[in-house]
Amino acid sequence: MKDQDEFLKQMENLKVPDVNPSQHLDVVKMAIMNAGRSAALGLWLVIVPCYFLICVFMYYHFHINANWFSSMFSMMVQLEKVPYIDYIGPLVLFILPVVCIVINLLSIIHVQVQQIDPNRPKVKELNISIRLKLWNIVLILISLAIVLVFINFAITENISIKN
Repeated sequence: MKDQDEFLKQMENLKVPDVNPSQHLDVVKMAIMNAGRSAALGLWLVIVPCYFLICVFMYYHFHINANWFSSMFSMMVQLEKVPYIDYIGPLVLFILPVVCIVINLLSIIHVQVQQIDPNRPKVKELNISIRLKLWNIVLILISLAIVLVFINFAITENISIKN
């Protein structure tokens, strides 16, 4: 009984912290996505285009004709013969890296809008901060390089066809 009375007295004497909900919105800066999960997802979105680029580079630059290079090329040739599957190439080689860029940017960019002066409620400040997460930034750069390589390929292919 005595322990219970002491416990009740301690609970009554506890100081409850003051929480102001209007200040809470100014302090919290949350990312839209988790940086670790987006890096893992981004890695999977970049593996296939990187594999394709490495195979093309090794095949045409070093003239290496290994079985796993030729199997990749034969699979791509077989996919071209199937009707209604023309969208798979651009999807895998362009859209997946763009999705990787978007997902990783959402995980490292934090946006905050706060009021500067309490006397002027319409004056607000926009803060955009970027967390330096190494894997997310590396995946963004790799994805951006892949997208630029395929845009460059599409541009040069169209120029060579017209000439």
